[in-house]
Amino acid sequence: MINKTAIITGASSGIGKSCAQRFASEGWNLVLVARRGEKLAQLAREIETEYKVSVFYLVLDVTTPISGDELVQFLEVKKIAPDLLLNNAGLAAGLSPIQQGDVDDWELMIDTNIKGLLYMSRAVSPVFIQQGSGHIINIGSIAGREAYPNGNVYVATKFAVDGLTKSMRMDLLPYGIRVSQVAPGAVETEFSMVRFKGDEKRAKSVYDGFQPLSAADIADAVFYVANTPKHVNINDLVIMPTAQASATLIKREN
Repeated sequence: MINKTAIITGASSGIGKSCAQRFASEGWNLVLVARRGEKLAQLAREIETEYKVSVFYLVLDVTTPISGDELVQFLEVKKIAPDLLLNNAGLAAGLSPIQQGDVDDWELMIDTNIKGLLYMSRAVSPVFIQQGSGHIINIGSIAGREAYPNGNVYVATKFAVDGLTKSMRMDLLPYGIRVSQVAPGAVETEFSMVRFKGDEKRAKSVYDGFQPLSAADIADAVFYVANTPKHVNINDLVIMPTAQASATLIKREN
């Protein structure tokens, strides 16, 4: 049985939830972080029952500046020495040209996708340095490689994740801390429902006519990145459906 521990943000649904299940299935203990306490508690119970691993959970909003301190305090109280930080919490809000953008949507994406990643990484990095080992995996996006119409601020936040990942790898190199990015294309989760504010018809249309990736597909990729030998670091892994060739080019059957 593997005796490792992964911290997963945005763990209550989608990619975060699938990653939690995938890692637990291989014997990893978990620290699950998300805002939705009921879903988080239920997931923790289900994973503990099914996989017989230790699951801790912390109801936390990563967009608050003190969130990193709260996470580290939690780790200290529970005497947890983490091996992995998976910065998964992220979202898209709205899909509008820049001249029609909603400032509240912009703030939410910047606070979650950039600041949240920074707060978590700033807090956990010293823990890894003190331990002499650790791995940070950031969930990016194909949107961090190529812009697309009306993506503007979401695209900018994911370009930031790409740049931060590269720079963090340089900063943490002297300490032997690995830093990686997994950047998915089209994945069918709650992503589009959140982006379109609950408009189910519009969200579903994003995935019409082709087979998108699933959250489980991304979890498999993340697990692979996290489990290479210690002398191997997967700097960057871009993963897309076979039907997708770029951010906007998708082969649809209808």
